Amino acid sequence: MPSLQYYDIIDKPLMTEKSMSLTEENKYSFYVHPKATKTQIKEAVEKMFDGVKVDKVNTMLSTPKKRQRRGFAAGKTTRKKKAIVSLAPGSRDIELFPGL
Repeated sequence: MPSLQYYDIIDKPLMTEKSMSLTEENKYSFYVHPKATKTQIKEAVEKMFDGVKVDKVNTMLSTPKKRQRRGFAAGKTTRKKKAIVSLAPGSRDIELFPGL
């Protein structure tokens, strides 16, 4: 497998009610590349957002769900990996919506 660049690792921020309430505790959620490791995720967040120091990274894989298609064809949804990034105390906050 070719090495992943930092801009390939983080797909998009995870915007749910629960993840938005975690931002008060300096924890941010992202969808990440399924083969990315915790150290790669930590380096990618620190490179993408200036002045941010990552303290801890928690990851989880979601299992694909079965979907019935027309006729006899059945499929599955894509497998996704989520990461919850905890920032170190004294670190700058991540602006998910700049200008607000």
